[in-house]
Amino acid sequence: MDLRGELTHPPIILIADDDWLTRDLLSTHLVHSGCEVLACADGSQAWETARSHLPDLAILDIRMPGMDGLTLCRRLKSDPLTRFVPVIIITALDPDKEELRAIEAGADEFISKPYNSLMLLTRVRSLLRLKRMSDEMEARNQFLRQVLDRYVDQEIADVILTDPERFLKLGGETRAVTVLFADLRGFTRFTEAHSASRVVEMLNQVFGRLTEAIFQNGGTFDKFLGDAIMAFYGAPISAQDDARRALRTALEMQQRFTELQSSPEFADMASMGLGIGLHSGDAIVGNIGNERVMDYTVVGDTVNVARRLQEAARPGEILLSEATLQQAPEAQVRLLTEQSLPGRSDPIVTYALLGLGES
Repeated sequence: MDLRGELTHPPIILIADDDWLTRDLLSTHLVHSGCEVLACADGSQAWETARSHLPDLAILDIRMPGMDGLTLCRRLKSDPLTRFVPVIIITALDPDKEELRAIEAGADEFISKPYNSLMLLTRVRSLLRLKRMSDEMEARNQFLRQVLDRYVDQEIADVILTDPERFLKLGGETRAVTVLFADLRGFTRFTEAHSASRVVEMLNQVFGRLTEAIFQNGGTFDKFLGDAIMAFYGAPISAQDDARRALRTALEMQQRFTELQSSPEFADMASMGLGIGLHSGDAIVGNIGNERVMDYTVVGDTVNVARRLQEAARPGEILLSEATLQQAPEAQVRLLTEQSLPGRSDPIVTYALLGLGES
């Protein structure tokens, strides 16, 4: 029976049995079936081997010196590195008593000695097929995590992956959010005076520093809009300090941008500035698009107000609405005159952010 087709590589099988004849017979069957075999005479050696070589399947005897098979099975199943390794328990002990103990220890299969070699290989093939499916699922999850890490902090990605059906489904829901827009001032003049490669280099440096401030403060990156960045706080995970973290992000963005300007290699950015606007309120948050192409974003009047405040901000200035200030009253601000924003009939009370006090 050829077992090589169950995985994309020759299956690595760990055998742990203190009886040399059993080890040799198992090894012979498995090697002839296309497997690589790691044979150990006791449980402690098998545990170290599993940690260093990561087998695709383990065949364990129960009674062994150093560490018995059931203890080894429990260790394999509790360790994040080996928890998905299928385990077959083989024993000459009373099957009626030992099978339940093996299942409780986390074993995937239980076989009594003496065993039929064809039956054993059939069980191995079945478990290797499950291992392949597990590996494929883990690879998809890893790819999904890499995608999510581009938009949210790692801790938020962990929460999303616990319930992807809820957080990644197409559609939206009304959520209370704080939206942040940050835009480069003087960008057009910079592009006129520099080569395309220099413009791209500058944007990569600026965006790299600004998006890191978003992630470090638990925000959700939405998109790049030419020379601007959009982010929001309160979805997919919400907290009491969403508005405060958004304001802290804005302050850190200004600091990071100033530090970049002061570096010798970016002295040509001296005439540029960063304008930031923030607004809080209800908005529709979710995956907008279709099943093939979707964008996790936020839409509504709250977004429009934040965008208008950003457009009104001068270089180096952070403008926030009264709604945002109410959610972060410890913010140190300067009251500005009411502003009439394009597209809105009523003027809006605006503040310039100076700093953050203790919450």
